[in-house]
Amino acid sequence: MIAALLLAALPMLFWDQGPETAAALKQNGVEQVVVPAERLPAWKASGLAVRGVTATEWSALEELATPGVDRQVQVAGATRSPYLIANGWRFARNRTGRYRYALPVGKAALAAAEAFAHSANATLQPEAADLEALGKMLAFLGGIPQADLPDLAEVAVVDDGHPLTGEVMNLLARRNLLFRAVSAPDTRYPVNIRIGSKEYPEEEAANPSEFALKIRRQLTDERRLLRIYGSETVLCRLTGDETRLRLHLLNYRGGKIDGLRVRLRGAFRKGQARGDQFGELPLEDFTVSDGATEFSLPAINVYAVVDLPRAGSQPRPGAWIPLTRSATGATSRLDRLLLSCAVP
Repeated sequence: MIAALLLAALPMLFWDQGPETAAALKQNGVEQVVVPAERLPAWKASGLAVRGVTATEWSALEELATPGVDRQVQVAGATRSPYLIANGWRFARNRTGRYRYALPVGKAALAAAEAFAHSANATLQPEAADLEALGKMLAFLGGIPQADLPDLAEVAVVDDGHPLTGEVMNLLARRNLLFRAVSAPDTRYPVNIRIGSKEYPEEEAANPSEFALKIRRQLTDERRLLRIYGSETVLCRLTGDETRLRLHLLNYRGGKIDGLRVRLRGAFRKGQARGDQFGELPLEDFTVSDGATEFSLPAINVYAVVDLPRAGSQPRPGAWIPLTRSATGATSRLDRLLLSCAVP
């Protein structure tokens, strides 16, 4: 039963080749695929879990950008900071959305990790040349038990349909300023952004660097839930409750990063970390002081996940097992957690 749950959490693959390629899929660890509906009968005897999708159903899925670094923007822009193309802000904006990736060679593993890290309902259309790398990533992701934890955020963005709102969310996500999309200002968050208001006029939002600097100054580094040192290409998702926290780290540059330092607001005990191509990762130079927890990861490749118990909480047997919560209970606990992160 647990294995089935883990498999269900992995992103699906859209595969438009014939059933003669089933052996190659299996060889690379792929166990379930989506195929064009008209080809479904031919795939029935493939030994894979296969589902058909019509052209209309496929086109109805929201198409995502190919994740990575846009080298042209990086070269042409006034700043030397890399311009990251990432879809985390889209997932945060609409957790119930259904998505699809059309991926060039070399991007399938990152896309799979991105979708998994954000618990997104996404289907990948990879190139055949990426099957080996994708299979290895799926095998790694399949070994990470689910953790049904709410997102943690420090900024609320009022999503009222303003055309610049999506770009502001993208801007915040690219700078690891954790946000939550809300329908109206929410006093649980230190900063509430409504584009077009007196405090956040459209003219300011049109200047991404200055706008991000303004938000950081309003939030202050002391109130930030998360800070990353050692890379400008690692973006994060942070989830947690009163007993534990899970941090997802995605490297959009491609290639190994050595020596990543993480700072989390709050006191945590040493937990577990693992990354693709490395397996278990040590949490080095682990310190807790001045209301914050810091540690270093010796290296990450594409994706790493860190699980930490909160200081003072009792260790739970099977800490990796998904939480079982009622909708009402989840909301009240999230309220208490957000209030616990408020400025004294």
